[in-house]
Amino acid sequence: MFGPRVGGGGLGRYVAELVNHLQEIDHENEYVIFLKKENFHEFVVKGPNFSKRMVDVHWYSLKEQFVMLREVTSAKVHFMHYPHWNIPVFSPVPFIVTIHDLILLDEPRSARTTTKGTLIHGIKQVGFRIALERAVHGSRHIIAISEATKRSILNHFKVKSQKITVIHNGVTEPASGKGISLRNLGVIEPYILHIGNHYPHKNLSLLLDAFAAFLPTHPDVQLVFAGKYDEFAKRLVAQADTLGIPRESLRFLNLPSDDELGALYRNTSLLVNPSRIEGFGIPPLEALYCGVKVMAANTTSMPEILKDAVRYIDPNDVEDMAQVMEDAFDKPELWKGMKEKGKELVKDYDWKKAAKQTLETYLLHGPRRL
Repeated sequence: MFGPRVGGGGLGRYVAELVNHLQEIDHENEYVIFLKKENFHEFVVKGPNFSKRMVDVHWYSLKEQFVMLREVTSAKVHFMHYPHWNIPVFSPVPFIVTIHDLILLDEPRSARTTTKGTLIHGIKQVGFRIALERAVHGSRHIIAISEATKRSILNHFKVKSQKITVIHNGVTEPASGKGISLRNLGVIEPYILHIGNHYPHKNLSLLLDAFAAFLPTHPDVQLVFAGKYDEFAKRLVAQADTLGIPRESLRFLNLPSDDELGALYRNTSLLVNPSRIEGFGIPPLEALYCGVKVMAANTTSMPEILKDAVRYIDPNDVEDMAQVMEDAFDKPELWKGMKEKGKELVKDYDWKKAAKQTLETYLLHGPRRL
């Protein structure tokens, strides 16, 4: 799951930043990094204690269970860190696991929403629960990326609080975006920006409703979605047509590069994050790094992570969302001081610090030979 392009947004970013910073701080323990064919060359080995193996199998598949079991065993590692809950359930190798969120348990609507057939989806749900149970109860320790995620784990599983360590993600300054033409990307200023996937828990359907209410008084504003263009994105296009939102008022960018993301962050009028559930939320922090106004839902981890540097909305209130959009353009005084607060806030989230805390967790809970 290395890298946001292959690993899926924030999860892929987490894996890449963690692995790259471990290379900087740990020159003693030996690491084996398992990568897909798509991202095998994205990870650059910089030290003699790091190596990589290609495991060209997609996550969440039945094949992954058998292939990863074989690969982990043949690599003869003493200890595994699975950065997500999709572990090989029969692997005998001791492990810790990072749990980013429990959306499929906390958000039943997302759990029931699928682009697959009912039978396939049902089988996947059973497999998800089996893997998750093994990840929680079979692990030596659990890393949660926020206190909100830790509370969710404790709410759903009978595990001791001491088994879970909260290690916040870091944030790095987005690319400068110099040389990127927004107009060539089909993006017209001014625009409102959402970065991430289009899954149901992201609450983008209600965001479209709010944008439709906002648009009549701000017809020159575009709404830009930057993420993987998939079946969920196509559903949003169909909804926008039903709402009468002009096609030129919407722009979907499929898997933009880091430079393109940098340009999008630095030129937007507002970054929106209306998600009903969020394990951490890297895009809002990256936007704050760029001095951008941010609108976020007042749920789960968002108040914990973003504190008082953003404007919060009720994710179930369309009028509330539309009002904050209007405020971003018409009432700049309501955002007074937030830019400075955001610049200070992002200093609290450091990937090197996260890597050091993760290494401490390895040494504390791994085999003695570490």
